Amino acid sequence: MNHPGPLNDSHAMRCMELWGGNRAVREAIATPGLDIWVFSEPFHGDSRGGDVHYVSLCGGGIITRLIVADVSGHGEVVAGFAHDLRDMMRRNINSKTQKRLVKALNRQFTELAQLQRFATAVVATYLASTDQLTVCNAAHPRPIWYRAETATWSILSHESVNKVPSAMNLPLGIDETATYDQYTLPLGPGDLVVFYTDALTEAMAPDGSLLGESGLIEIARTVEVASPDLAGSGLLEGVRRYRGGLESDDDITLLVLRHHGGPPRKLSLGEKIDVYAKVFGLKSV
Repeated sequence: MNHPGPLNDSHAMRCMELWGGNRAVREAIATPGLDIWVFSEPFHGDSRGGDVHYVSLCGGGIITRLIVADVSGHGEVVAGFAHDLRDMMRRNINSKTQKRLVKALNRQFTELAQLQRFATAVVATYLASTDQLTVCNAAHPRPIWYRAETATWSILSHESVNKVPSAMNLPLGIDETATYDQYTLPLGPGDLVVFYTDALTEAMAPDGSLLGESGLIEIARTVEVASPDLAGSGLLEGVRRYRGGLESDDDITLLVLRHHGGPPRKLSLGEKIDVYAKVFGLKSV
């Protein structure tokens, strides 16, 4: 089977690039092996929201890392956390394992908890060299997965991948010593993985019923899967219809990745010099 190519009109991330934040955005980006579509809309049209998202690409063009977090509240506390999260992502940008990042996140969220803030997050790392995605979920809504080989949608969790029960991961910041399970998913060409915040599954119909995971899966089965932007836009429209056209009462963030399995990109001499400058702190990331 030929691998479908990346999106033509997306922003191709450069090595050692870190992208994201907690502002409103609707954008397609690409990293080696992945096409990614990100949508984030703060509640009531605010300039910044409580949802935070980041995507990074390592110096060698092999490691793509992403995070979607939902922090209670808005304003300066969330903005400060977004800044700290960016710094943690930057310091771990070239690490193939995400365990150190998750530990650092938990320590940071413990400080937030002292300010009466609550947060959930999902962290994922894709290796273009192995076509594998490793996911850690800290009490965040469970991602959904489209498997192109079988044309089926399902909930993505430790149990669905490893077929064995797993302890429920605590929200970040509850226990500084807590450990977090991770699971690794081999991605096939055309597979989609959708990360989102709870505004989707907690969408309320006019009669007061909640959409839930099962309802989100039902909507997913109706969307176009040829690209992450089509899939993401279809999910958002399906959720809007479920709400009867009413606006969401929470921040909305959706990050859809589509695997096309392209090889890591070879760096030019100029790109290599740029990467080394960032590694040694001569240029900012």
